[in-house]
Amino acid sequence: MAERPLSPHLSVYRMHRYTLLTSMLNRITGLALAAGLILLVYWLMAAAAGPGAYAQAESVLALWIFKAVFLVLLAVFSYHLCAGVRHLVWDTGRGLERAQSRVSAYVVLGASAVLFVGLACWWLVSRVLA
Repeated sequence: MAERPLSPHLSVYRMHRYTLLTSMLNRITGLALAAGLILLVYWLMAAAAGPGAYAQAESVLALWIFKAVFLVLLAVFSYHLCAGVRHLVWDTGRGLERAQSRVSAYVVLGASAVLFVGLACWWLVSRVLA
Protein backbone atom coordinates (compact mmCIF):
# COMPACT_ATOMS: atom_id res chain seq x y z
CA MET A 1 0.00 0.00 0.00
CA ALA A 2 1.37 3.43 -0.96
CA GLU A 3 1.97 5.80 1.90
CA ARG A 4 -0.16 8.90 1.92
CA PRO A 5 1.00 12.22 3.29
CA LEU A 6 -0.20 12.96 6.80
CA SER A 7 -1.33 16.43 5.83
CA PRO A 8 -1.87 18.24 2.53
CA HIS A 9 1.41 18.89 0.81
CA LEU A 10 2.36 21.63 -1.64
CA SER A 11 2.18 19.14 -4.49
CA VAL A 12 -1.54 18.63 -3.82
CA TYR A 13 -2.45 22.24 -4.48
CA ARG A 14 -2.31 23.81 -7.90
CA MET A 15 -1.12 27.21 -6.87
CA HIS A 16 -0.17 29.63 -9.55
CA ARG A 17 2.68 32.06 -9.28
CA TYR A 18 0.60 35.14 -8.57
CA THR A 19 -1.42 33.32 -5.90
CA LEU A 20 1.69 31.92 -4.29
CA LEU A 21 3.48 35.27 -4.42
CA THR A 22 0.58 37.27 -2.96
CA SER A 23 0.05 34.71 -0.22
CA MET A 24 3.73 34.70 0.71
CA LEU A 25 3.81 38.50 0.67
CA ASN A 26 0.82 38.54 3.00
CA ARG A 27 2.68 36.37 5.49
CA ILE A 28 5.91 38.36 5.16
CA THR A 29 4.09 41.66 5.67
CA GLY A 30 2.43 40.19 8.76
CA LEU A 31 5.85 39.38 10.17
CA ALA A 32 7.09 42.87 9.33
CA LEU A 33 4.12 44.42 11.11
CA ALA A 34 4.79 42.25 14.15
CA ALA A 35 8.39 43.47 14.16
CA GLY A 36 7.13 47.04 13.82
CA LEU A 37 5.17 46.60 17.03
CA ILE A 38 8.47 46.97 18.87
CA LEU A 39 8.48 50.66 17.95
CA LEU A 40 4.89 51.06 19.06
CA VAL A 41 5.59 49.41 22.40
CA TYR A 42 8.66 51.63 22.88
CA TRP A 43 6.59 54.74 22.19
CA LEU A 44 3.75 53.63 24.49
CA MET A 45 6.12 52.73 27.32
CA ALA A 46 7.82 56.09 26.99
CA ALA A 47 4.43 57.81 27.12
CA ALA A 48 3.56 55.87 30.26
CA ALA A 49 6.94 56.60 31.88
CA GLY A 50 6.44 60.36 31.94
CA PRO A 51 7.20 63.56 30.05
CA GLY A 52 10.99 63.16 30.10
CA ALA A 53 10.94 59.64 28.66
CA TYR A 54 8.32 60.66 26.12
CA ALA A 55 10.37 63.63 24.94
CA GLN A 56 13.42 61.40 24.57
CA ALA A 57 11.42 58.81 22.63
CA GLU A 58 10.04 61.51 20.35
CA SER A 59 13.53 62.78 19.60
CA VAL A 60 14.75 59.26 18.83
CA LEU A 61 11.74 58.37 16.68
CA ALA A 62 12.08 61.67 14.78
CA LEU A 63 15.37 60.53 13.22
CA TRP A 64 15.29 60.08 9.44
CA ILE A 65 15.88 56.34 9.69
CA PHE A 66 12.73 55.86 11.76
CA LYS A 67 10.75 58.05 9.37
CA ALA A 68 11.85 55.72 6.58
CA VAL A 69 10.85 52.73 8.71
CA PHE A 70 7.43 54.32 9.28
CA LEU A 71 6.93 54.76 5.53
CA VAL A 72 7.89 51.13 4.94
CA LEU A 73 5.50 50.05 7.68
CA LEU A 74 2.74 52.10 6.03
CA ALA A 75 3.35 50.25 2.76
CA VAL A 76 3.45 46.91 4.56
CA PHE A 77 0.25 47.73 6.45
CA SER A 78 -1.53 48.76 3.26
CA TYR A 79 -0.66 45.53 1.48
CA HIS A 80 -1.43 43.32 4.47
CA LEU A 81 -4.82 44.95 4.98
CA CYS A 82 -5.86 44.55 1.34
CA ALA A 83 -4.55 40.99 1.13
CA GLY A 84 -6.33 40.15 4.37
CA VAL A 85 -9.62 41.35 2.90
CA ARG A 86 -8.92 39.15 -0.14
CA HIS A 87 -8.40 36.15 2.13
CA LEU A 88 -11.64 36.93 3.96
CA VAL A 89 -13.46 36.91 0.63
CA TRP A 90 -11.81 33.60 -0.21
CA ASP A 91 -13.04 32.19 3.11
CA THR A 92 -16.60 32.72 1.86
CA GLY A 93 -15.85 30.51 -1.14
CA ARG A 94 -15.82 33.35 -3.67
CA GLY A 95 -13.01 34.34 -6.00
CA LEU A 96 -11.26 30.98 -6.01
CA GLU A 97 -11.32 30.40 -9.77
CA ARG A 98 -8.07 31.06 -11.63
CA ALA A 99 -9.30 34.15 -13.51
CA GLN A 100 -10.93 35.62 -10.41
CA SER A 101 -7.82 34.96 -8.37
CA ARG A 102 -5.63 36.70 -10.94
CA VAL A 103 -7.91 39.75 -11.00
CA SER A 104 -8.03 39.90 -7.23
CA ALA A 105 -4.23 39.77 -7.07
CA TYR A 106 -4.05 42.87 -9.26
CA VAL A 107 -6.83 44.53 -7.25
CA VAL A 108 -4.88 43.89 -4.03
CA LEU A 109 -1.73 45.41 -5.52
CA GLY A 110 -3.57 48.44 -6.89
CA ALA A 111 -5.68 49.03 -3.79
CA SER A 112 -2.68 48.72 -1.49
CA ALA A 113 -0.72 51.19 -3.64
CA VAL A 114 -3.59 53.69 -3.55
CA LEU A 115 -4.02 53.21 0.20
CA PHE A 116 -0.28 53.64 0.79
CA VAL A 117 -0.11 56.84 -1.26
CA GLY A 118 -3.13 58.22 0.57
CA LEU A 119 -1.74 57.36 4.01
CA ALA A 120 1.74 58.64 3.13
CA CYS A 121 0.34 61.94 1.85
CA TRP A 122 -1.82 62.30 4.94
CA TRP A 123 1.18 61.56 7.19
CA LEU A 124 3.50 63.95 5.35
CA VAL A 125 0.93 66.75 5.25
CA SER A 126 0.16 66.32 8.95
CA ARG A 127 3.92 66.59 9.68
CA VAL A 128 4.23 69.79 7.64
CA LEU A 129 1.17 71.42 9.19
CA ALA A 130 2.10 70.44 12.76
